[in-house]
Amino acid sequence: MNNNTTYAPASDVTVTETTKARVLALVFGAAILFTVGFAYSTPVHNAAHDTRHTLAFPCH
Repeated sequence: MNNNTTYAPASDVTVTETTKARVLALVFGAAILFTVGFAYSTPVHNAAHDTRHTLAFPCH
């Protein structure tokens, strides 16, 4: 078996790629938070509400 697979070292990850990943995670997290937080379904909304209180996130 000839395995010629090479992997890039972690130092090859650029600041731009890291910034893109952080922004994507922030946008995705905010979308989940606000989508669930403003949901009309009472159990889903209450679960988000309780989570916000647990994280000391102001909600009212």
